[in-house]
Amino acid sequence: MILDVGMKIPVFGMVKDDRHRTRALVTPDGDEIGIAGQPAVFAFIGMIQEETHRFAIEYHRSLHSKGQIKSSLDSIPGVGPTRRKALMRHFDSIADIKDASVEELCQVPEIPPHIAEGIYKFFHDGQDEVFVLE
Repeated sequence: MILDVGMKIPVFGMVKDDRHRTRALVTPDGDEIGIAGQPAVFAFIGMIQEETHRFAIEYHRSLHSKGQIKSSLDSIPGVGPTRRKALMRHFDSIADIKDASVEELCQVPEIPPHIAEGIYKFFHDGQDEVFVLE
């Protein structure tokens, strides 16, 4: 939802050098404003970057906290954390696991034949979904 309150707030970008340090700001018009020669501005921009980075990391952690994201593998009887990790190490993605035959699933040492059959049936009976809780 966009709320129009009659204010125009310009957005600036940051220009990084080869060592990934901010060397300038970019105005909405595309002009660069050098900040290296202005220590107070440089320090202020650095504080903004640090706070933005901290916020992004905390947000990312909150999305991936235990129990918040669930894979379709978690819904398969007999597939717990150890087997789920083994499957993901062996196959590149959930789609590859879904496309695998029972024989291919059995190639994963931690997956016995009866579990491989259960995985195959799970994905081919239309039960496969990825859930994001909350």
